[in-house]
Amino acid sequence: MARAARRPTARSGARALSVGRVGQGRTLYLLPGAVLSGGRARRAVADRMAAWLCGGPLAFCAVELVLRDAEHRVARRFTLPQLRYWTARQPHATSRRVVELLARVTERRAGLTGLSARQPLIMGVVNVTPDSFSDGGRYLEMERAVARALEMVEQGADIIDVGGESTRPGAETVSPEEESRRVLPVVKALAERGIQVSIDSRNAPVIGAALEAGARVVNDITALAGDPASLGVAAKSGAQIVLMHMQGDPRTMQASPHYREVALDLFDFFAERIAACAAAGIGRDRLCLDPGIGFGKTVEHNRDILANLTLFHGFGCPLLLGVSRKSFIARLSRGEEVDRRLPGSLAAGLLGLDQGVQILRVHDVAETAQARTVWQAIAREAP
Repeated sequence: MARAARRPTARSGARALSVGRVGQGRTLYLLPGAVLSGGRARRAVADRMAAWLCGGPLAFCAVELVLRDAEHRVARRFTLPQLRYWTARQPHATSRRVVELLARVTERRAGLTGLSARQPLIMGVVNVTPDSFSDGGRYLEMERAVARALEMVEQGADIIDVGGESTRPGAETVSPEEESRRVLPVVKALAERGIQVSIDSRNAPVIGAALEAGARVVNDITALAGDPASLGVAAKSGAQIVLMHMQGDPRTMQASPHYREVALDLFDFFAERIAACAAAGIGRDRLCLDPGIGFGKTVEHNRDILANLTLFHGFGCPLLLGVSRKSFIARLSRGEEVDRRLPGSLAAGLLGLDQGVQILRVHDVAETAQARTVWQAIAREAP
């Protein structure tokens, strides 16, 4: 089972709170755990000892409930039969919250941009920039960027994410005009070939122009909060939206990131952004969530998030994970340079698949596609 988010050093608060009292500043969180695959998952679900995670092929047979307010938190673990028994005997607000979270955790996810949800999707990264951390300058020319995207599609990418501004730690901002000059020809050329294109931008003018050029997904590192006009542009478009979490901005985000409990804090952040999207006319069915590994997080923050990814299934939205070539891999290993982080990228990505992640955003498409195929064959068919 995924371990709980890191607890504060203060007393647990068990005397001040009891799991079951929801409301009045208290929030209840549900973390599915004890994840099963293959034949064991099918048998456990048939016996009502487990439930499907996001509609399958994985199942979970235990949960951890966490209740916290501004000062305290308390957690309690249950098997699914125990949870059903306990929930039926709780106050209405609590039982309704648990039932709601379980329904969202178990419901099958729709595919992104009309793509099938029968297998995890791969989003290939094309940076049309001179300074991105991994491939900055390599695909700055439009022809090379398009050629790289076509290569990724041939290797197994389902979506191509096109970005024109580096968001690596310490990166400087780029004007919307320059960003548009870089990305729009690439977006248009790929869309004309029938490729599913995502625009990686936090600027409303760029987002709007890219959608007009044929992009079908908006991937915004500010979760549509960085530009006041972004919510309106996205709402009118009908496009799918990836809401990513970032603490601070690229120039300062790694200076001193701080959280009370990182996974639970991110959950609260997404709840606020989903509500803002709903108020703007963007339904939950158009949203995808990205916890933003490495964006305003220490190595320990990243580890906690990766250990608790199932928490975010409580929104009923597809979950995107971007771990490819990121610096935390080198810090957990031997300090490898960017182009030598493939094994760690695959390991972290597969950890995400083991917790029901629906989309992997990667630089190394061919290798990820092979890993996905093998993982899926085992997860679906294991005896």
